[in-house]
Amino acid sequence: MWTGSQSSVAAAAAIHRRPAICADPRHPLPHLGAIYYGPKWEPLPKDEFAAQQEELVTGERWIIEGNYAGTLPIRLAAADTVIFLDLPAAACLWGIAQRRWRYQGGQHQADGVYDRITWNFVRYILGYRRTMRPRVRSLLREHGPHVRLVTLASRRQANQFIDRIRREMQPAT
Repeated sequence: MWTGSQSSVAAAAAIHRRPAICADPRHPLPHLGAIYYGPKWEPLPKDEFAAQQEELVTGERWIIEGNYAGTLPIRLAAADTVIFLDLPAAACLWGIAQRRWRYQGGQHQADGVYDRITWNFVRYILGYRRTMRPRVRSLLREHGPHVRLVTLASRRQANQFIDRIRREMQPAT
């Protein structure tokens, strides 16, 4: 999931090809996994994790990648756009397998890859649509009635969305 403010719809480009559109050094793209986990996968205390997100959303323009439902209200309060990747579990698992193959696991901060695959994580993915999606939808209704919600339910939809954003961002000739 992506949350953001002020023209952050361009964040969707980062779904697959982050550098292509979101490579503006004035507006970094924080990954919540990189904020939450230290180099040895130790989690940040919840109050520090929340405080860091409160700091991130104070800017005029921002994009944040991640799906930590416990702190989603912080991001929703300041967001004007949410891009919700509602992909089937098989597509998510395939993407994780490809990422694992490409990066050989571990943390690759320069590329925004934080790869820690555990059986609990796989179970989370398999049960996401049944357990977490309703919770996220409820949080969106409760804390984000003002946001523009873009739901993408397949990689094809995500790619089409990215292509449309790229066309819209091209200078007129």
